[in-house]
Amino acid sequence: MTQTRQPRDSQAPPRTSTLQRAILMRLAEVEYERFATTLAGLRPQDWSNPTDCPGWDVRAMAGHVLGMAEMAASLRETRRQQQAAQRRGGVFIDALTAHQVETRAHLSRHDVIERFQRIGPRAARARRRTPGLLRRRRMPVAQWVGGQLEEWTLGFLLDTILTRDPWMHRIDIARATGRAPHLTPDHDAILVADVVAEWAARHGRPVELQLTGPAGGSWSFGIGSTKLTLDAIDFCRTLSRREPGTDLLATEVPF
Repeated sequence: MTQTRQPRDSQAPPRTSTLQRAILMRLAEVEYERFATTLAGLRPQDWSNPTDCPGWDVRAMAGHVLGMAEMAASLRETRRQQQAAQRRGGVFIDALTAHQVETRAHLSRHDVIERFQRIGPRAARARRRTPGLLRRRRMPVAQWVGGQLEEWTLGFLLDTILTRDPWMHRIDIARATGRAPHLTPDHDAILVADVVAEWAARHGRPVELQLTGPAGGSWSFGIGSTKLTLDAIDFCRTLSRREPGTDLLATEVPF
């Protein structure tokens, strides 16, 4: 089915993070560590496996996540990557991720792992040190979510999305390599709960949700008869449009 893209609502306030920032920064630090561990545990043959992201194998996905972490760690690198994406044209996020993959394609597997191990702590530290005045600013480029353009604060990108992105790609790599992802209630369940809250706010309908697995939990929003039960990872994959979703599960949440 072809979706019609709608213009952005210029009157809507930009989207902001909702979790306490100390929690968000802890999630960022841990996720970079877990992604580094995931890369280090890959077998040589794993790197060429296709992922759920069209056109990306594990190697390309690792290059993207590395590029995004390097961008988060340095204002100079942020400007350099943004300018390169603007020169490519098209949808900004697509141009940016393509640039990240292409400019890191020459690195060996060992180089990718080593660079990510170094840059992860630096990226977490740089994000933690970003001042509130900057985080409250609107991003210069509106984002397509659910067929509509919407405004984000820089803080939503830095504090929330830049953790969801490697988290989801860690899941992608686990699926591509036939391994169970490392999931714990004190990390993954908190991240998933934040996704659930945003999802419920986006569709605004009453629902009882039961997510299973180590990253799961139970939620009730309003009074109604809609009841959903599914695995927590499948839920997030559906909201990210890696799996088809209908009715409430057709509500997109950015990762």
